[in-house]
Amino acid sequence: MDRYRVKPKDHVDLSKWDPNDQRAFSGDKAEGRKLLLELNETLEELQELLYAEHKHRLLVVLQAMDTGGKDGTIRHVFEGVNPQGVRVASFKRPTAEELAHDYLWRVHKQTPGKGEIVIFNRSHYEDVLVVRVHSLVPKAVWSKRYDQINAFEHTLAEEGTTILKFYLHIDLDEQKERLQARLDEPSKHWKFDPADLKERKFWPQYMEAFEDVLSKTSTPWAPWYIVPANRKWYRNLVIGTVITETLKGLKMRHPEPDFDPAEITIE
Repeated sequence: MDRYRVKPKDHVDLSKWDPNDQRAFSGDKAEGRKLLLELNETLEELQELLYAEHKHRLLVVLQAMDTGGKDGTIRHVFEGVNPQGVRVASFKRPTAEELAHDYLWRVHKQTPGKGEIVIFNRSHYEDVLVVRVHSLVPKAVWSKRYDQINAFEHTLAEEGTTILKFYLHIDLDEQKERLQARLDEPSKHWKFDPADLKERKFWPQYMEAFEDVLSKTSTPWAPWYIVPANRKWYRNLVIGTVITETLKGLKMRHPEPDFDPAEITIE
C-alpha cells in the first residue's frame, strides 16, 4: 500500500493520480469482495485486541469530495467490528458554541481514548478546504492552519494515537454518475442534496485545496493515503489493508489476568 502513501514534503498533483487504478490487486471485483470479507474478520479480531489491551488509540480520517464514498467506506470496511470500541465522529456546520472556540476545539474532544478506534467522517481539514474555497476566513488565517494541524496531530501521536488519513479520490465523471444515481433511485433520494450541485462547480478550486492539504500535512506521524475510489470495492480493499496492517504493526497482546485461572472453580 506504500504506493498510495504521500511522502512527507512531496508535492501532490492529483491529475497524476488515477482514480481508476487497481495495480495493488490483480483479481476482479468478486475476488476483491471475498478478500475484503477476510480483512473484515481480521480487523474484527484486531479491534477486539486493541480494546482489550487498552493501550493504543487509532484515529482514521476520511476526506473526499461529495459522493466520494466516506459513508460506504465506514459501512463496508468496519463491518462486524464491536461498536463498543469503535466510534464515528461527523463534523457538520459548527454550532454557536463551537464557533466561540478555536477551530480545533470541537475536534480534540472527539479523538480516541485508549483501546478505541475513532473514524472522522470529514474532519478538521474542512477548515482548510471548504473554508478556503468559499473564503469564510481570510487567507492570512487559513494559511496558518497547516502548521497548526501538523502540530495538533503530532501531539496526538506523541500521546499514543496512531493516525491514518485517507483521501478518497474520484473524478468529476464518477461524481456525476453517483449524483445521478441518487436522483434515479427513489431509495437514494434522501442522500441527494441540491447544494452538492453548487459545490460541484468549485471542483478545480477544491482540487487545488486538496493538493495543498496532501502536500503540506502528510507527515511521518500522520500520513495521507490517496485512495483510488472510482471502484468502490477497490477503495475498501486498499483502506482495509492499510488499517489491518497498521494494527498488526502495533504488536498488541491480550492483557495478563491478575489471577490464576487454573485456581478458579465455577460451581
